[in-house]
Amino acid sequence: MADREHKGLVARWLEGKERDEEYARSTLPTNRWSLFWDILKGRFGRLMLVNLLMLLTFLPAIAVIVWRYLWLWSEGIMGPFAGGLGVGASAVPPDQLIGVAELMVFQADLMFFGLLIPCLAIAAIGISGGAYIIRNLIWTEGIFVANDFVRGIKRNYWNVLEAVLIFGVALFMVRTMANLAELFIAQNLASRGWMIASETVGYVLIVFLLLVCMWMISLGINYKQGPWTLFRNAIVMTVGTILQTVFFAALASIPFVLSLFGGTFFAVIGVVILALFGISYAFLVWMDFSQWAFDKFVNPNFGIATGRGLYNKESGKMGGKEKEDEPQEESEAMREYRRMIVAQGKSMLVSRPIKPIDDDIEIYQLPESFSREDLQKLRESKEFMEEDVKAYEEAHKNDAQYVEYNKEFEERERAIQEDDGKGKKKPVKKPKMLNKRK
Repeated sequence: MADREHKGLVARWLEGKERDEEYARSTLPTNRWSLFWDILKGRFGRLMLVNLLMLLTFLPAIAVIVWRYLWLWSEGIMGPFAGGLGVGASAVPPDQLIGVAELMVFQADLMFFGLLIPCLAIAAIGISGGAYIIRNLIWTEGIFVANDFVRGIKRNYWNVLEAVLIFGVALFMVRTMANLAELFIAQNLASRGWMIASETVGYVLIVFLLLVCMWMISLGINYKQGPWTLFRNAIVMTVGTILQTVFFAALASIPFVLSLFGGTFFAVIGVVILALFGISYAFLVWMDFSQWAFDKFVNPNFGIATGRGLYNKESGKMGGKEKEDEPQEESEAMREYRRMIVAQGKSMLVSRPIKPIDDDIEIYQLPESFSREDLQKLRESKEFMEEDVKAYEEAHKNDAQYVEYNKEFEERERAIQEDDGKGKKKPVKKPKMLNKRK
């Protein structure tokens, strides 16, 4: 006993505290902050892959933004207000240039911000698939990136499309009104103070709608709701958590702010971050925060499991507390994986006893010159070995390890067959706000 304790002590010195079970449990995420860093460090490769898939759908919107910037830059150089006669005199009299620049921006933005609306509809494809994968990562579920990306598009596209269309149309209207205000100010057609106030109100409104649309994406991916219910609940969540929403939205938008408003050096850094993992980072921050808000304000009121993806110290399990009459719903990817395991059949190496090769039984070896009698001895030795193996299997077939494996496999196979036969379970009736957890 002393020798065993001495060996265990030496092993702990050599291997460090990581060998301790309590230390292993302490490394599991117990709150949303630690879960965020755990996913960022442990699943960084998958975040980059998801970012690439989403980035492909963002390319049309990026192309429109770059096209607008280049068009305005070229007009600023080549426009009539930039030309001259080479001796310091303008080619066009100054009094005829009043409001020309503002009018050109107004006409250009009608086209570019109008084109941005269908481009956002294309980006909704990547958002619906990528945000769904990131939500599953937060729930610490097994994922298959390609399959789950397509599954997320099928399940969530219309909810995400509603959100991005609301934001795209609102952005088009606010930008149009702001350009008109600038044109009226330049031509002295309205009070400068009122026009600036209207621009300010418009930009505040578009920021508020951006937050609402972000909540619509989170709600649409987590729960099944109608279009109006989704919009109404998003407003409730935005107003009810306005301080936290503003903070985490600002934290999530850092790569976008750097790439658009950071100057040359920081813009390059922002573009590199966006190309590698910036979009995934933004949705990881937002979806992680929204899961915290759902656990705090929504899920307990509707009997839905809380703490998905977190380690519960009280129960010693992952996934939070759940009601006994409402088991945790298994992801489609894991259900598909279970079907594959069952389809492959039981492992013969695990389901029945196999005698180890550590006995003194030997197979008769034929000499170089053998007779019929030697063949008979070889056959008898093989038959004896087969009977010995069968006897061992019969003697150990009721061992706990084989009984438990076969029982678990049969129960799993029966459960999947019942699930395939009955189809999806009927959803529990919920209040109108949240009809069903996805």
